[in-house]
Amino acid sequence: MARVDIQHIRKSYPGVTALDDISLAIRSGEFFTLLGPSGCGKTTLLRTVAGFNTHDSGEILVDGQRIDNVPAHRRNIGMVYQDYAVFPHMSVEDNVGFGLVTRNVPKAELAERVARALTLVQLSGLGGRMPHELSGGQQQRVALARAMVISPQILLMDEPLSNLDAKLRVGLRDEIRDLQRSLDITTLYVTHDQEEALVISDRICIMERGRVHQVGTPQEVYATPATLFVASFVGAMNVFRDIPVGPAGEVRLGSAAVTLPALAGRSRVTLSIRPEDVMLGGAAGDEGPALRLDAAIRKVTYAGRDALYRVEGTGFTPILVHVYRPDAARLAGVDTLTTIGLPVRCLHAFDDTDERRIDLRS
Repeated sequence: MARVDIQHIRKSYPGVTALDDISLAIRSGEFFTLLGPSGCGKTTLLRTVAGFNTHDSGEILVDGQRIDNVPAHRRNIGMVYQDYAVFPHMSVEDNVGFGLVTRNVPKAELAERVARALTLVQLSGLGGRMPHELSGGQQQRVALARAMVISPQILLMDEPLSNLDAKLRVGLRDEIRDLQRSLDITTLYVTHDQEEALVISDRICIMERGRVHQVGTPQEVYATPATLFVASFVGAMNVFRDIPVGPAGEVRLGSAAVTLPALAGRSRVTLSIRPEDVMLGGAAGDEGPALRLDAAIRKVTYAGRDALYRVEGTGFTPILVHVYRPDAARLAGVDTLTTIGLPVRCLHAFDDTDERRIDLRS
């Protein structure tokens, strides 16, 4: 276990700022995920921590000690890559033990540690096989065992599941999380998959264009996004831009209006709401004040336990509604008229200028 402090890291390439004053504090034993679209800087930051990239300014500390000038091979960091990076000419056990060989670990201890690592990743008995005899999931387990066997202070993982099919991804994702918890090893994980990040992480750092938008628990970044980018990137979101605001905080969407006192004094805002928070049809339940809109169902996408509805109306952009366990009558409702409710307590508001979150409770 080790605490990692990333302080004011900057990295630029010609015409591109890859990392723009990044500061993060990763707790000892934490599973910390860097999440963002391609090109946001997450892999650049991971490789900088690993020592494969140099940075223009800033510091990286592990348990309070700077490692900026420590060569990559001396940083006591385990690394798992997207493409497995196993040596095709070596057996499974030789692949796993490679890092121990370079550290001059005695043969008896090496064999014991390799066997223990293979057991941890559920590959006992496969040490004599060659990589081409393994499935993709098994090869990634070999890579994981190789990273773990050196007893690193920190484990770095760069999109390790992206080359696997969906079912394997889910299974290995859960195994990685269970293994990390059992070993209590500080882990920095990179992914562009929002669901993967929400499921696997203690905390998530959302990045875009080399900048940090928000750091928080999965629940925090999903339920209280700090910026419009986070709201739109993490999960599905209905977004209504450029909404005029009255003197007392009145906002109107289509034919519906509601007063949100926290918006008083602003001229325009962006509002948003999650599809699962939209009320479809019928009278109001216990959701409290809401924007109520007349609409027509234009599309229903059925997925077994749930369905996604696209509804349209006058004066607002199309709205997605996520319904759990839809009944047959609702599924047959394409092109029928309905009423939808946008509960005020579920609305998110963002400043039209800097797209930062506005607390509607204030």
